[in-house]
Amino acid sequence: MRQRPAALIFILATALIDVMGIGLIIPVLPGLVKELAGSEVAGAHFVGWLTAAYAVMQFLCAPILGTLSDRYGRRPVLLLSLLGMAFDYVLLYVAPSLGWLLLGRIVAGVTGASLTVANAYIADVSPPEDRAKNFGLLGATFGVGFILGPALGGFLGDFGLRLPFLAAAGLTLLNFLYGLFVLPESLPASARGQRLSRRNLNPFTPLKALGEYTITRNLAGTFVLLGLAGQVVFSTWVLYTEAVLNWSPAQNGLALAVFGLLTAGVQAGLIGRAMAVLGERRTILLGLVMSIGEFLVLSVARTSFLLYLSLIFGALGGLANPAIQGLISRQVKETEQGRVMGAITSLNSLVGVVGPILATAVFAYFNGGGAPLRFPGAAFLMGAVFAILGTLLVWAVLRRMPRQSASVAGGVNGD
Repeated sequence: MRQRPAALIFILATALIDVMGIGLIIPVLPGLVKELAGSEVAGAHFVGWLTAAYAVMQFLCAPILGTLSDRYGRRPVLLLSLLGMAFDYVLLYVAPSLGWLLLGRIVAGVTGASLTVANAYIADVSPPEDRAKNFGLLGATFGVGFILGPALGGFLGDFGLRLPFLAAAGLTLLNFLYGLFVLPESLPASARGQRLSRRNLNPFTPLKALGEYTITRNLAGTFVLLGLAGQVVFSTWVLYTEAVLNWSPAQNGLALAVFGLLTAGVQAGLIGRAMAVLGERRTILLGLVMSIGEFLVLSVARTSFLLYLSLIFGALGGLANPAIQGLISRQVKETEQGRVMGAITSLNSLVGVVGPILATAVFAYFNGGGAPLRFPGAAFLMGAVFAILGTLLVWAVLRRMPRQSASVAGGVNGD
């Protein structure tokens, strides 16, 4: 397979606009939830349930959409996802109650397959030896989106908590039009998978793909633990900064934009160098150790300096994911990329049902919810434990893998 630079540029541009829309609402969604809930503790709990509702629907629907993309192509599924997200943002903008917010996130979960399809698209247009690098470029694109999106969302949020949702809807509709008229299909008809049947449309069936490949079967526990850790930051960051540091949406937007800038630098400028110098195994482990450092710093952060220091650790933690994705994709059949990526997304979504509820419950309990000792960083400390256990599992899996299987195709040494 030869790399297709034009198609790669198209999907990266689409991903950029998509992530900007997501980033726009991050600084303001928890504030809107607390406003509608009537109290900080009740708002913190509902943020967890809101995120879990999205994850439930993504768990049920993302594997189906991944299978549909294997059968009908990536482009139509991606366009469907973008339309669903645009409708969600409009619904969030006009939502008069928590129930309407919940409905909006359910709709977003149904069509929230953009990351799954983008990963499969990257695999389609990249030769095996370039996949880890191109997954890193996708990660860098997400980083740029999180520079622009949260910064703009935080700025708009200071003028009204709902204004960023309207901006996100417009941006996502623009992305849909871009995909409709510009984005090419990446999967040729000759490479498309099996005909649809009741069995392969069953949302639980694609999870079997995790057991069909040794690498995904061995890493299943890791996906669960690291997913639980990631949900802690995703669910409680804004709650924590507002409660402990009294940050405004603009301050949260700026911090998230800095994180996006750091992530873009790591993904675009450091992942390839790390793979060449350290090898795939050590790059994965270094990224996971940095993630542990992020959680430990966050658990004791009481100043803006420590919050920003944690962002550096978190950005370096992004070294692990592209290397793991590249490792997996090289051991999966070309016609199965969408199904396997969908299965991984499905597992992460299943974890996302439990993770936000657990993280926000721990945060609420230790931040005025009845705990004998107030410790707002308790949820981050829990995330550190999950990350440590996940890192140990990855280390055990990599030790058992043949050295040539864990090395980057094309001549990069595994160790």
